[in-house]
Amino acid sequence: MKAEYINPFLESARIVIEQVANIRPTTGQLGIKDVKFVEKYIWIQIGMTGQMEGDVVFGLAEDVALKMVSAMMGGFVITEMDEMGKSAISELGNMISGNASTMLFNQGVRVDITPPKLVQSATAAGFVPKRALTIPLIMDGIGELDIQVLIT
Repeated sequence: MKAEYINPFLESARIVIEQVANIRPTTGQLGIKDVKFVEKYIWIQIGMTGQMEGDVVFGLAEDVALKMVSAMMGGFVITEMDEMGKSAISELGNMISGNASTMLFNQGVRVDITPPKLVQSATAAGFVPKRALTIPLIMDGIGELDIQVLIT
């Protein structure tokens, strides 16, 4: 697992979040940890194929996801994660990953991404805990978005 795999996702997330939510996130500490799906969290899972194989998973606490969707909708307060909210948060993961795949392509790494899969329950995910490169983005007034890269 190479640390440079996470950089395009980190840079892309900063750009996309600034564009859609008008917030400039700061970067937390890069680390390697066991990724475990926990309850009261929303996960956006994007598959990667090509020269990089694996998944990128974006994790947000439910209250952070609601604040993020509200910011994406111009400040309109969202109080529950309905279909529109799920679509918006999935699209956030899609935009970040699509932009990151373009950055990777420009570095000579050819990858394709799968459509985002929104997971709200650890058991529904059927996810086996794995080790991942992880870095949190801290969004002032909203909370943290965890970027977890599980690439082989």
